[in-house]
Amino acid sequence: MAFDSLTEKLQNVFKNLRGKGRLTEDDVKVAMKEVKLALLEADVNFRVVKQFIKDVQERAIGQDVMNGLNPGQMVIKIVNEEMVKLMGSETTEIAFQPGKALTIIMMVGLQGAGKTTTTAKLAGKFKTKGKKSLLAACDVYRPAAIEQLKINGEKMGVEVFEMGTSEKPVNIAKAAVEYAKKNEFNVLFIDTAGRLHVDEEMMAELVEIKEATNAFQTILVVDAMTGQDAVNVAETFDEKIGIDGVVLTKLDGDTRGGAALSIRAVTGKPILYAGMGEKLSDLEQFYPDRMASRILGMGDVLTMIEKAQENIDEEAAKKIEQKMRKNQFDYEMYLESMSQMKKMGGMSAMMSMMPGMGMGKMPDVDTEAAEKQMARTEAIIQSMTIKERQNPKLMNPSRKHRIAKGAGVDIAEVNRLVKQFEQMQKMMKKMPGMMGGRRGKRRPFTGGFPF
Repeated sequence: MAFDSLTEKLQNVFKNLRGKGRLTEDDVKVAMKEVKLALLEADVNFRVVKQFIKDVQERAIGQDVMNGLNPGQMVIKIVNEEMVKLMGSETTEIAFQPGKALTIIMMVGLQGAGKTTTTAKLAGKFKTKGKKSLLAACDVYRPAAIEQLKINGEKMGVEVFEMGTSEKPVNIAKAAVEYAKKNEFNVLFIDTAGRLHVDEEMMAELVEIKEATNAFQTILVVDAMTGQDAVNVAETFDEKIGIDGVVLTKLDGDTRGGAALSIRAVTGKPILYAGMGEKLSDLEQFYPDRMASRILGMGDVLTMIEKAQENIDEEAAKKIEQKMRKNQFDYEMYLESMSQMKKMGGMSAMMSMMPGMGMGKMPDVDTEAAEKQMARTEAIIQSMTIKERQNPKLMNPSRKHRIAKGAGVDIAEVNRLVKQFEQMQKMMKKMPGMMGGRRGKRRPFTGGFPF
């Protein structure tokens, strides 16, 4: 995950601060020097780092911190507040044109940043908010770009307007506007062509499309893995054509993540969304306060709850709850729980949002190995018959051998799963109040993960 290294370094700095009963000015300066190095290594813009350290240090050396009962905690609080300020303080949403039935949004960016996929993701998100969106395929240069948009549009249930590759992009864009107005669409996303690098020809084409369509919002899609280059690209696009916001993709990758901490401060433009995976659903609203908490290892419980609400199948959750209330915990419940976790992004995604675990990282926990183990567990349960899943008591040596062969695992793994399952069953029976006792108000079941 992005920021893994930065989170680890910052937590070490904070650990040293917490260990001090009183802080001297030198203590703060030493800590800030380490924070500065950590930010620079994370590829945060050097001008941004310089100002950030200056602001934090000025506040941290103030009397309230130096004379406080817990100065270490106060410094951490200041770092958190300044980091939130750095990324924009408030969450910014894509704006709709007031007084107009149709809002035109032009999507721009370099090739490989994930612009076409992001365009479809945004249209899908707007659809869930009741907006009727249209995607316009104006990337006539890149092979299969139009087909990619059509496939993604179909997956999201959003219509795609295209005129092939022989027409000029500006003509396609203008025709798409007329089609959108005629068919009463609320939002038109124009997927423009990217290049491998910024050039005058591309910028001239984008300016032409923007003027011809009178686009209300211009959204830049940048790749977080390119670090400082992403910030430079954002500066150039804003200078040449003017942008209203940024979508940062591949923030789930093995990247230093400095772009997320630099773009707003350098360009003055907000980060609107963050791409956290390859799936069309893996696009998160960018909350500066939540991202700061994740970077500092404080977790992001609110986003985790929202993911659960969006992805958990309520009917499946009710069935699991009913079985748990009757002490009918079986392998089908086990399998369903794993399915619910996968919908939420898997174990690493959830761990990245848990307090104290940093950006997907925690000592002694190998999330990659855990994900592989989960996949093997899933294969074992899927190799069982329906009767075996619903009646765990049927499990005997010959059945276990058949299941192990079907799942392609060693018999020891099947035995281990059966033992874990039996322990889980015993635990469920010892916790009669876990689903809400007789007196207390019944708590909603949110698809707990029993493994």
